[in-house]
Amino acid sequence: MAQPRTRMTGTQRRAQLIEVARGLFAERGFDATSIEEIAQRAGVSKPVVYEHFGGKEGLYAVVVDREMETLLEMITSSLATTRSRYRVQQVALALLTYMEERPDGFRILARGGATGEGDNATYSSLLNDAINQVEHILGEDFSRRGFDPKLAALYAQALVGMVANTAQWWLDVREPAKEVVAAHLVNLCWNGLTRLEPDPELVAADYHEPLSPTTNPKRAKKK
Repeated sequence: MAQPRTRMTGTQRRAQLIEVARGLFAERGFDATSIEEIAQRAGVSKPVVYEHFGGKEGLYAVVVDREMETLLEMITSSLATTRSRYRVQQVALALLTYMEERPDGFRILARGGATGEGDNATYSSLLNDAINQVEHILGEDFSRRGFDPKLAALYAQALVGMVANTAQWWLDVREPAKEVVAAHLVNLCWNGLTRLEPDPELVAADYHEPLSPTTNPKRAKKK
């Protein structure tokens, strides 16, 4: 004899609707996804969706908030250590891991959404939070090395932008492995920072790369 279906609690149903909507929003975007389609895929009537979220906008807002909370927690926890190079590595890994585990969620955050402004503004806000934290790390490092700490903001923008853009590229190709990608990002970031010039200048057209690491690249000119 077939067992009767177990009725979901309100909490369980809400969680189910969020997961169903997350997949549809990621696949089709906000405008192309309907409440009817969400309800049909979840196996409920449209009034059930309205009862829990008030409408498509309310459901979308909950999905975005959940994804933001997940990603921000992963990035924040990766910055908890005191070792600067390890922190850079863990930020890159946190973003790559989030994309690997929740690609639907990332696509929702990174694309336009329910408002005219586009909900990718929310993702930009999260990246700005990461930039601010990296700026603080670099500012302390620059001060110790005798560099202008005010330039930390510029370098933080460049570093976080590089990691974020590379991670978006990796989401589509999924190779090499995320650990390899993170290692190469850190290689470029950290070794570039290690050999940073305190007062860089644009080079002349006849500039040649130095023949040895000890040569000052600002002084290396064509003979």
